[in-house]
Amino acid sequence: MSVLLGDVFTKMSTAAEKREKKRIENEEKVQKALATLQQVVESNITPRNIRKIVKDAINTLTDPKTPIGIRAANSISILEEVSQDPNMPSFSRVTIWSAVSTLESVREA
Repeated sequence: MSVLLGDVFTKMSTAAEKREKKRIENEEKVQKALATLQQVVESNITPRNIRKIVKDAINTLTDPKTPIGIRAANSISILEEVSQDPNMPSFSRVTIWSAVSTLESVREA
């Protein structure tokens, strides 16, 4: 009986470790995306209306009340919409696509 409980405990701790590892990986991906989006916000060639929308996406990503997967999905939605703006410089568009690509790999642990 104690062998079975030991196996169950080992499996539970392994699952907890995997969840924690995934959480850390997700946080790193979000931080990478935030740094990428910050480049767009700080760029002088990015139109003001686009900078404002990208700031909204950044605020969505940094909301601690929302689960990380939902934050990523909501930010992707905002960014995909703004990336279609015909007034967007190519630098900004490619940078936003890079951030979206990073965020697409974020999943709940």
